Amino acid sequence: MEIVYKTIENDLEYLKQVSEEVDLSNDEYMRDLKILSDYGSSDDRLLALASIQIGIPKRMIYVRKTDLSKLEDKEIDEHKVMINPVIVKACGLTRYWETCASCLDNMGLIERPYKIEIEYFNESRKKCCEVFEGFPATVIAHEMDHLDGILHIDKAIELLVMEEDDRKEFRKTHPYEIINKDQEFNMNK
Repeated sequence: MEIVYKTIENDLEYLKQVSEEVDLSNDEYMRDLKILSDYGSSDDRLLALASIQIGIPKRMIYVRKTDLSKLEDKEIDEHKVMINPVIVKACGLTRYWETCASCLDNMGLIERPYKIEIEYFNESRKKCCEVFEGFPATVIAHEMDHLDGILHIDKAIELLVMEEDDRKEFRKTHPYEIINKDQEFNMNK
């Protein structure tokens, strides 16, 4: 199967669809999971990847790197897979100028929760519950939006178009910002 990365330029309607829940009682999902994992681990530019971005509209996320201080390290691969993830609790408030390979050079200032609690199934079908704080919560919340057909440009407080080198310079003066660590966060805004 040839993997074609979906972008807003060519696949906006596709990216806007809500991904289907994975049927864990049927081993067919393992093929899709392997494709997601192989692609996610092969692209060192990625922080994370929702399977819909590579043509698999299923509720699966691959997490590659979430350490804000090591984003340029191409060797990092956390290799975390989340199947049917659900945010059960969110609090706090952060702001970050997010980008996304699917949205090309569009960079948006996005508000996300500082802390999220997620229930999901791992590759072995084991149910997990995990709490993510700070930048990891931002990365995962971004991918969760993809599963619901929401792009970061849909939520942007402000939107800029900027190439990668310019974005890196811009972020030096506009870093990840923690506004609050414990206020209730409305995921539906």
